[in-house]
Amino acid sequence: MKLLITIVQDQDVPGLLEALAESDFRATKLASTGGFLRVGNTTLLIGVEDDRLENVLAVIKRTCKKREQGDPSPTLPFSRGGLGTRLEKISVGGATVFSVDVERFEKI
Repeated sequence: MKLLITIVQDQDVPGLLEALAESDFRATKLASTGGFLRVGNTTLLIGVEDDRLENVLAVIKRTCKKREQGDPSPTLPFSRGGLGTRLEKISVGGATVFSVDVERFEKI
């Protein structure tokens, strides 16, 4: 058995949870923050049997697509060389998935 620690952008969470449920996967949702843009993200804990690992990864890949968006960071016109520049478009979305072996699992 594996425990997938899956970090996705908040806007991808509803679609991912729906797709996981349709494929008979269960997830525990944890609110979290961080990342380059300091925008909200969500960490999902997903327990999965080894033989279904590729299936759940396919659901995540299909649901959490990368996309480009404008840089929401404010610029400081009086900043030193180059620090006041903004990125026109940055890549966001997708998912970061950590897979951890589970030695023991009990549902109580």
